[in-house]
Amino acid sequence: MNKKFMRQAIQLGIDNIHNGGGPFGAVIVKGGEVISTGVNRVTPNNDPTAHAEVCAIREACRKLGTFQLDGCEIYSSCEPCPMCLGAIYWAHISHLYYGCNQKDANNIGFSDEFIYKEIALKPEERHLKTEELLPEEAKAVFKEWTNYADKTEY
Repeated sequence: MNKKFMRQAIQLGIDNIHNGGGPFGAVIVKGGEVISTGVNRVTPNNDPTAHAEVCAIREACRKLGTFQLDGCEIYSSCEPCPMCLGAIYWAHISHLYYGCNQKDANNIGFSDEFIYKEIALKPEERHLKTEELLPEEAKAVFKEWTNYADKTEY
């Protein structure tokens, strides 16, 4: 753990507020060196996935030429939302440090509670109308993947 990286993530969030973005920053570190940083660019980019952690992960993967960030740490100015937490797991980041927590984010209008509740529900019980369609036909994609010899597993 290195407090200077957390302070950098916090400062990125502060600076981003004055650059038209949300109050979130993230720093990815490997071997004590900053690999990438990210800030929340949801509104300036009209991209709901442009959260600080996701932006930092994309940049780190591009720089390192890999889709897995084993051995990396991520410092986030706030506890990641469900999407970002999922991305952190998918990227195989080894350690997460965060500053503010979910309650702190909720207190300023950034609540993810409804998503956590929705995830726990059965698909047919969610607010988002969700239904399975053509499952047997869709399994052709998985069969193709299973039989494809030159795939890169992840």
